[in-house]
Amino acid sequence: MIYTKVTESIAKELISSRAAKLTESITVAISLNAHKYKAIDLALGNPDFPVIEEIKEAGVQAIRGDINHYANPCGTKILRNAIAEKTSQSLNIKVDPETEITVTCGTTEAMINTLMTIVDPGDEVIVFEPFFGNYVQALTLCGAVPRYVRLHSPSWYIDERELTCAFNDRTKAVILNTPSNPTGKVFSSTEISLISDLCNKWDVVCVSDEIYEHIVFDGLKHISLIQSDDMRHRLILISGMSKTYGVTGWRIGYAIAPPKITNAIRAVHSCTTVGTASPLQTAGVVPLQMPEEYYQKLRRDYQFRRDRLSNILEPLGFVCYKPQGAFYMMANISKFGFANDVDFANFLLKEVGIAVVPGSSFYSKSANINNMVRLCFAKSESTLNTAEERLAKLAFI
Repeated sequence: MIYTKVTESIAKELISSRAAKLTESITVAISLNAHKYKAIDLALGNPDFPVIEEIKEAGVQAIRGDINHYANPCGTKILRNAIAEKTSQSLNIKVDPETEITVTCGTTEAMINTLMTIVDPGDEVIVFEPFFGNYVQALTLCGAVPRYVRLHSPSWYIDERELTCAFNDRTKAVILNTPSNPTGKVFSSTEISLISDLCNKWDVVCVSDEIYEHIVFDGLKHISLIQSDDMRHRLILISGMSKTYGVTGWRIGYAIAPPKITNAIRAVHSCTTVGTASPLQTAGVVPLQMPEEYYQKLRRDYQFRRDRLSNILEPLGFVCYKPQGAFYMMANISKFGFANDVDFANFLLKEVGIAVVPGSSFYSKSANINNMVRLCFAKSESTLNTAEERLAKLAFI
């Protein structure tokens, strides 16, 4: 066989226009660099403390019980039943596990499958910014057009007029993330009602990412649009086990949707990953049956970590926007005098040994935001102690 050299110009033509627009996750790239520079990783949203023994043991027992073969592509019956039962308890709604639940390889797959199900090329999808980057990447794969609506700091409020003006005849969906990554915003009942009214007025689907649903602070309550009767037919709820139970590597997510949409999501799912790991689906029933005390402790522990990180940062000159939920904190870095957030993040990584994410990576280019960073506080006490020691260097800047 004769091989010929492929020139750079020809090689570029072999890549689709969609793939050419995709970029590597900056959070993952920074996390990898954290290892390179032996830095404390406050970038990646990945708890660095052990999963509780009861959950780990469930995984071991499932594998030893020879649950190692293909499962039902839409999710094992016992896991879908457990998801339906947990949803009933936490949100006080009934979900049919046979016709309304699809188990996926993490919430990322659930989001991509969902958007591929409901969005056509050229459709507009409303995205609140700052946003989780995978949303925009998924829309790029679908050929959709993101329509950005700003969450205004420091409280990350919605301007009602701005949101109302974003809806139009081309709007197909709105992506909601509550509690939010990267801001930790918990959308209020007033904001939820506004989104509901606009979705019904314009016949728009809402895709609600609620992966951090159990991590809320200061006595606030998570509100889901799926609890609204007039939204059930146009609401797709996405959640999973990674954040609540600390099993980020298990990759178990799910989408709850009306039967017709669920059938289409399952069809797309069957063309992508086909199914989620069988033993982990069986083991996943255990954390979903945790008592209320587990969730109370979860909230207390993360609120303590939030306040711990804030107490480290604020005396140094960071202006912290305290999150209402999730486990990330946005902080203004203007005091340090760097040209932009990327330069500051590189300085922290290489000179201080702390990895953070530039805030601009969570905004569209037109937003022109470059004075914030995001830090993750899903970290052990020893990690936070070491971070405090290293960040003390900033006091001399």
